[in-house]
Amino acid sequence: MKKIIASNFKTNHSRETTREFMEDLNQYLVQKEIKNDVYVFPSATAFDKFDLSENLIVGAQNCYHTKSGSFTGEIGTIHLDEFGIKTILIGHSERRHILGESQKEVALKYNYFKALGYKIIYCFGEPLEVKQAGLTETLGYIWEQFDGIDLSYENLILAYEPVWAIGTGVSATIEDIATIHRKIKKKIDKPLLYGGSVKVCGLQDILEVPNVDGVLVGTASWAVEDFKKMVYIASKMDGSSKIIQCEKESN
Repeated sequence: MKKIIASNFKTNHSRETTREFMEDLNQYLVQKEIKNDVYVFPSATAFDKFDLSENLIVGAQNCYHTKSGSFTGEIGTIHLDEFGIKTILIGHSERRHILGESQKEVALKYNYFKALGYKIIYCFGEPLEVKQAGLTETLGYIWEQFDGIDLSYENLILAYEPVWAIGTGVSATIEDIATIHRKIKKKIDKPLLYGGSVKVCGLQDILEVPNVDGVLVGTASWAVEDFKKMVYIASKMDGSSKIIQCEKESN
């Protein structure tokens, strides 16, 4: 299976810089003949009609479970349809922990977009206090995030994102990633991405972990040159030597 690389812009990039990013990235994919699936999730105000390779997919970070209506500050599928967007992130940790989406709300959104045939990247993960309580508690917390979620849905990609390793500068160890991905894959046979302070240096090590089918990247993907390096690394994975040599980071 080819490795999947996804970039979540979060609340970053303008419409202009998003277009520049997409055009640059698309040109790179064509020139390098890269066939891996690459996803980019820009902010809603940067949605546009791009001329892209079929393996470069634009998705929505969020959408309310409606076509249109009276939901101030939200967007509906009418806004996604205008740009042909049929891919969405659901359950991201920031939607859950900062913006207060409950599992009931997450499941409602999931089932709405499932009924419409969207490609769903479904996110889940644990905060620091749960991780510190041990593996049993961590797995119990994770399984609860699948309540109301149809895991047999054919257009589903999973993304494990340990909340304690997002934007904190603290990275999960290879052992941490391997353990959780092994447990998840044992129960759910779906593509499984890792997302948690992923950087260019270290990406190959993560992609070589068994049961890691790709990555969902935040901060480290916002500079197009860095993201292109990530895409390149994923396209050249062959289990041999280091694809990109990185200088050892100083303390």
